[in-house]
Amino acid sequence: MRTELMSGEAARIAADQIMRRCDELARISESDGQLTRVYLSPQHLRANAQVGEWMRAAGMTVRQDSVGNICGRYEGQQPGAPALLLGSHLDTVRNAGRYDGMLGVLTAIETVGYLHQHGIRLPLALEVVGFGDEEGTRFGITLLGSRGLTGSWPPDWLECQDRQGVSVAQALTQAGLAPEHIGLAERAPAEIVGYLELHIEQGPRLESAGLALGVVTAINGARRLNIIFTGRAGHAGTVPMSQRHDALTAAAEWILQVERLTQGGDPERVATVGTLQCLPGAANVIPGEARLTLDIRGPQDEGLDALLDQLLAQGDTIAARRGVRFQAQEYYRIAATRCDPALQSCLNEAVSAVQGRSLALPSGAGHDAIAIAERWPSGMLFVRCRQGISHHPDESVAADDVAQAIRALLLTVDEYAGTAGR
Repeated sequence: MRTELMSGEAARIAADQIMRRCDELARISESDGQLTRVYLSPQHLRANAQVGEWMRAAGMTVRQDSVGNICGRYEGQQPGAPALLLGSHLDTVRNAGRYDGMLGVLTAIETVGYLHQHGIRLPLALEVVGFGDEEGTRFGITLLGSRGLTGSWPPDWLECQDRQGVSVAQALTQAGLAPEHIGLAERAPAEIVGYLELHIEQGPRLESAGLALGVVTAINGARRLNIIFTGRAGHAGTVPMSQRHDALTAAAEWILQVERLTQGGDPERVATVGTLQCLPGAANVIPGEARLTLDIRGPQDEGLDALLDQLLAQGDTIAARRGVRFQAQEYYRIAATRCDPALQSCLNEAVSAVQGRSLALPSGAGHDAIAIAERWPSGMLFVRCRQGISHHPDESVAADDVAQAIRALLLTVDEYAGTAGR
């Protein structure tokens, strides 16, 4: 590993450029005063065009693929060599922050630009991709861009519609793309050797540790369920306490068990009851039904499923004791994604060289790396964000942290390309 590859001064100059470009991209939005940029919108295509210009200035050949990803390629020592893929996404949630996704794309471009400026070619080619849709804001389906590269679009995705009734197929056509050609975005396994994604942490652990950078071990798997406790509604003033079948108190007891059992297990697992609705919903009526949602996440599927089994068993036990009925229906499941050990090792070594030590941590949020890891080795580098805030206009990162991030990313790219390119 060439620790002298980029000086601190050069990194700070690059970081300032990245921060300016984040600001510039943030101005490409469907509404003034807040950042919203959704898949295949005019704003998405404008962002692609701008990012494509920056890619060309960094020495890359540029194309937009058949699902709307913007892609740049920097050749290796031998033309046509397999590539190490770098990138993240360019779409946003509504009223978003300016670093989620964009920071990873722009840091990757600056990494390639530094190599190009210094005439450095690596044993591998480098490709930078700005994925078109990671958030799923427009059509309610996620990872459209990255699943384009892996060729794993479900056939019914083309029929999904946005709020205005525009289908994915129609949006592709309106953007100048052909729905029948989405398969052309798929990359052959031999063309790519691995994927590196830099992203803001979207959590508070790096800030708590006083560190700018951390290495992701896994992207958490998730399970989401709709829960119903069904009891018997009754008059709040006439039914004795001993004869009640109160759905809400059963649900309340279960919610506390969700917290207790999750806190008592693996500290990397989390559980959230995010919604609660009582029926009939009157101040003078005992709740006859309580509807709620459960979201649980963790870096290992086995432990996550074991926790879910515990929570469901507790629901049955509480319901039986209180004379109510417990129902649970899972409506969403995504497997945990382990990051590649070799990429983790390169990232840990690079982060330690830059900031003195490395911190390993899981990602509680989803990323394009979930899709890419199904086909290629994938790794992630996290950058500290203030108070862990993301998906919000207050999202903030420090230029000094970005400077450390680009040095670590460049060192990782250099080391991994040297190893994998042999």
